[in-house]
Amino acid sequence: MDYITKPEIMTAENQRKMIFSLKKAYPFIGLHVIGKSLCQRGIFSVSIGKSDNPLLIAAGFHGQEWLTSLLALRFAEVLLRAKTRKTLIWGIDPCCIKREIIIVPCVNPDGVQIAINGIDGAGRFSETVCAISSASDEKWSANARGVDINHNFDAGWQKLREMEIDSGILGPAPRRYGGFMPESEPETSALISLCKMRRPRCALALHSQGEEIFWEYGQRRPPRSEEIAKILAAASGYSLVENSGLASHGGFKDWFIEFFDKPAFTVEIGRGENPLPLSDLDGILEHALPLLTLAAVL
Repeated sequence: MDYITKPEIMTAENQRKMIFSLKKAYPFIGLHVIGKSLCQRGIFSVSIGKSDNPLLIAAGFHGQEWLTSLLALRFAEVLLRAKTRKTLIWGIDPCCIKREIIIVPCVNPDGVQIAINGIDGAGRFSETVCAISSASDEKWSANARGVDINHNFDAGWQKLREMEIDSGILGPAPRRYGGFMPESEPETSALISLCKMRRPRCALALHSQGEEIFWEYGQRRPPRSEEIAKILAAASGYSLVENSGLASHGGFKDWFIEFFDKPAFTVEIGRGENPLPLSDLDGILEHALPLLTLAAVL
């Protein structure tokens, strides 16, 4: 396919270029800035269709997982092309997708920029990132002040913070530090505000890696969650797994399930070591396309 979203490293500049290329090619899509990061980078949403009951797909929570952002934009383009050309996606007529799809390609643009460009991507937080990085040999996945966005949501946050401390995570770090309080970060607040305003019927959080789907939060299993999870797993070949360890609380999927009592899924794309190489994208899209399309239909 001749993608508008060319397979490029997901820098902030390239992300903007891809998003605005989509808007130029398909002027009817919605394009909004739902918030700004610590470094004042825009956090965009792209919406396809209109309804009061949308599907939300969010990606780019972690700096090293920028391939999820490119996957989300690729899916948007494949869907838009199929709708305008009246062709099928994985055997599904896109006219069957009646509900709006809202895509947030990159929740943590600063983290992605730092992961790709080092401290040069941290702007006024460069000294902070430098100090944190010098004390750790881990790759950067957090936001610009060392908070892991997917540990910062208000779902079992205090319990997660205690687990972090027990694991030796005492303050800002390249990954897995949940902040000084839940929802402390502008990136977290932007996604929460969008959800409270639009109240999606279902949410997918794209992460990497492992080819796994997380679908529950503790004992909370919203109606149809297990049914949808099994369908998505069968379509993609991904495995259904349960939360464990430091992935047990504080995530977007956890908050969404607890706050709305609606289905939400963390989808871990691909296999390997983050950041996954750009060359993996086509293979990942092959597995993820039926999953994302069905999520829009169900």
